[in-house]
Amino acid sequence: MSEQPVYFKQLQLGPMLNFVYLIGDPASREAAIVDPGWDIPAIVRQLKTDGYKPTKIFLTHTHPDHWMGMDQLLSLVDLPVHVHTEEASELPIEPGNIRKVDGGEIISVGSIPVSLIHTPGHTPGSQCLLVNGRLISGDTLFIKGCGRCDLPGGDATTLYDSLTRLRALHDSTVLYPGHNYADVPSIALGEEKQANPFLKMPTLEAFLRLVGQA
Repeated sequence: MSEQPVYFKQLQLGPMLNFVYLIGDPASREAAIVDPGWDIPAIVRQLKTDGYKPTKIFLTHTHPDHWMGMDQLLSLVDLPVHVHTEEASELPIEPGNIRKVDGGEIISVGSIPVSLIHTPGHTPGSQCLLVNGRLISGDTLFIKGCGRCDLPGGDATTLYDSLTRLRALHDSTVLYPGHNYADVPSIALGEEKQANPFLKMPTLEAFLRLVGQA
């Protein structure tokens, strides 16, 4: 059985080269916004142009560059914000908007299932979104790189475990990172497994040496 069609947009916004993602159901015209950190008017314009109504927000983690525009967005439309339980208390927004989630949950956008994968290491509540063969990886995994683990809340050992979990996904999965740090904006995970040194480390000890924490 073929997968149902999905509305999917990747927008590069802000001076830190952030990617904001739009996920929608072409049947119901409902859409989710992933990591609304910058240029809310551009996000709203894109949804309006494409004929979609935002119904929820997903955060891959709570570093400010991934949510700074949320106050402005919530002032325009009242939306639930799906954030991992580990980081829900970090958000300075109304508690009524917060929806605490855990890894393994499936949250629907219209009839489109979005699977949540808890991938701590960059932050305790980092999570990736898997939708229709696409992996939105936030700052856990970049193209030919990975997230920093030397910031508050970071942990190299748990990041290695998270990358190992992502490495197990099917090679045909397409990686969509949280920042445009490479010469392409997305890549097949099978290709990334062969090129990304952080995904190629065979042991935790080798990974710790690579990130300078051995």
